[in-house]
Amino acid sequence: MSNLQRQTIFTTRDVGHGKATSARRWLANFDDKLNVEISDSRITSENAGDLLAGVDLVLDGTDNFATRLAVSDACVAERVPLLSAAVGRYQGQVGAFAGHHAGQPCYRCFVGDAFDAEDCDTCAEDGMLGAMAGWTGSFAAMQAVRALLSGVASFGDPMWGRLFILDCMDPGMRSLTIAKVPECKWCC
Repeated sequence: MSNLQRQTIFTTRDVGHGKATSARRWLANFDDKLNVEISDSRITSENAGDLLAGVDLVLDGTDNFATRLAVSDACVAERVPLLSAAVGRYQGQVGAFAGHHAGQPCYRCFVGDAFDAEDCDTCAEDGMLGAMAGWTGSFAAMQAVRALLSGVASFGDPMWGRLFILDCMDPGMRSLTIAKVPECKWCC
């Protein structure tokens, strides 16, 4: 119930059902020609590689660092680019990482290794403005299209190694470049 104000594809009828199953049902109602594969498995460092194998791009919107780091590590190992989207209180972040390319940072280059513990804060604990999820999600979707069309259409540069910070308290967006950490043991 607490997610409904920020996750617009779900309704009260979905409470008690898995998010992946409910999302697939929403997509089928949206466009029945979409071919969607789901997994209700929790992503861990042990299964992330198998879950992400063969994909063109990962768009991560998970809400804890342990999962984010497992996804990032699997993306580097599977040679898949990663778009990371996060929301906390009144800010959103969208970062594009291609740590499998020489000279490009991975997500760990951005946050380090300090957040491997499962006990880090989540948006459920810290709270968040529901509209920030929409703004951040829309921007992440646009960046995903940009990344998928890179080299195919003139939509622009996927901006690997850039982090965009969306702020609703002082409405606007700023960006910064994430440097590759030379001693990072996870990426090239």
